[in-house]
Amino acid sequence: MIPNLNRYKEKWNVKSDDIIKPGLAAIEEALVRVGNPENGLQVVHLAGTNGKGSTLTFLESLAKEHGLRVGKFMSPCIVDVHDQIQVEGQAITRAEMDQLFQQMQAAGLSEKLTDFELLTVAAFLHFAASDVDIALIEAGMGGLLDSTNVVTPIVSIIPSIALEHTKFLGTTIERITHHKAGIIKPYKPVIIGDLPQEAKDIIHKEAREKQSAVLELNQQFSVGQEKDGETYEYDKQSFHLSKLTRSMKGAHQANNMALAITAFLEVATALNIKVIKSALEKGVKEATILGRFEEILPHVILDGAHNPASVEKLIETIKSEFPDEQIALVIGILADKDVPQILQLFEQISDHFYFVDFNNPRAMGAQKMLELSGAPYKEVLVDYASFLQHQSERKLKTIVTGSLYLLTEVRNRLKSI
Repeated sequence: MIPNLNRYKEKWNVKSDDIIKPGLAAIEEALVRVGNPENGLQVVHLAGTNGKGSTLTFLESLAKEHGLRVGKFMSPCIVDVHDQIQVEGQAITRAEMDQLFQQMQAAGLSEKLTDFELLTVAAFLHFAASDVDIALIEAGMGGLLDSTNVVTPIVSIIPSIALEHTKFLGTTIERITHHKAGIIKPYKPVIIGDLPQEAKDIIHKEAREKQSAVLELNQQFSVGQEKDGETYEYDKQSFHLSKLTRSMKGAHQANNMALAITAFLEVATALNIKVIKSALEKGVKEATILGRFEEILPHVILDGAHNPASVEKLIETIKSEFPDEQIALVIGILADKDVPQILQLFEQISDHFYFVDFNNPRAMGAQKMLELSGAPYKEVLVDYASFLQHQSERKLKTIVTGSLYLLTEVRNRLKSI
């Protein structure tokens, strides 16, 4: 379910399925019908379990500070369908979306695609019409059979790999990596983060077969800490940065920053762009993202940790930012996630759990989450907006987490009060 997508489907009588159908045949046929707009784009393609959005945001900021016109396609949405497709940081407008749907309807795409495939086609059309210098494309699920995997990128990025979407991608790290590694293209480098060894082995094998270079965190490039900021090193280009400061909290964001800088240096080489160190420093500092340790009210933080790996990163950040403080957790999670393990992990840092229902057909009920929780103090919240305002006024640290769909609902609700 993509909020507000149905508005355009109904207005222009373009029908598509709201289910997941892995495979590229349908979107490849659709793109031929609209003139293959993806072929004219300079692309960076991202896939992985966690870190895609943050890495993309760092990369967007670096490109912007070098004067590049940037398009980005992300999922899921933060507010609604419009913010998934952006140019120069601006969400696609209703008028622009109407124009795209009129074009797709005329091309005969009705009943041929899933919702996400339809949105992917719209993104490519919008970026081509907007004449972007670089398009940052985030895979929706997996990589190999994801509808975004029709591009030939300058560079691919895989920030992390953990168990996710096991119904579609498989139940082992090896099977999931097979899907993620599907975004690697012949002769195009792939940048990887701190991955499990079994994942690295599969990616290196795939890259050898496609004669693609692997640029690996803590091998070809690295990030470090010094007294007055962070450092970055890239051996391939004998490139060094120091005194880097980030606005995005958490030690794991240093890795995402390093991935993005490396990707930008590869893009700059491919597109003959002069790299300006001061622009990189500013880009790192200016990069921010909704739903990543975002303070929506004083002392109330939103973070979209929705699987065990991202929960562990959030816990590290909470311990670093709020040592020795009591933490309250407001949680809503999709039922297809590993809810028991997520709750068990969160019990390391809090005894106070508040479960909420939110508007998504895949959401686990608040009462069911409460029954799964082993927390000493737990309850179902009906009016979470009043609760969060009260927590803020009392200066009590409160983390709202679980699903990005929940964060969207909470943000909209609090802004409307």
